[in-house]
Amino acid sequence: MLPAQFRMTRSAEFSATVKHGVRAVQPDLVVHARRDDDGGPRIGLVVSKSVGSAVQRHRVSRRLRHVARSVIPDLDPGDRVVIRALPSSRTAISARLEQQLRSGLQRTHTLMEKNR
Repeated sequence: MLPAQFRMTRSAEFSATVKHGVRAVQPDLVVHARRDDDGGPRIGLVVSKSVGSAVQRHRVSRRLRHVARSVIPDLDPGDRVVIRALPSSRTAISARLEQQLRSGLQRTHTLMEKNR
C-alpha cells in the first residue's frame, strides 16, 4: 500500500501534473511528472477501463502501488508523479513495471532539468 502522505488525491493535482508536467512513454506505462514546492513527493495512478475488467484493473493498481512505493526514496520532495497504465500493463509482471517506472522517472527528471 502507498502511504497516505505520498498519495495524490485531488483531481486538480492530477490535472496540473498531466497538463503542465513532462511525460515519458514506456511500453506498459506513461509517466507524467512535474515539480511543485508543496510538501513531499506525491504519486497518483490512472488505470482506465481500457486496461480490462474491474478485476484486472485492480490487479494492475495493486502492482503499480507496490512498485511506486519502492521508488519513493528516489524522488525529490517537490515531485508530483502520475502513472498511467496502458492496456499492455494487464499482462506485465511487477518487475517489468518497476523497471519501466524507474526508466520513465529518470527520463522525466532529465526533461525537467532541461526545461529549467
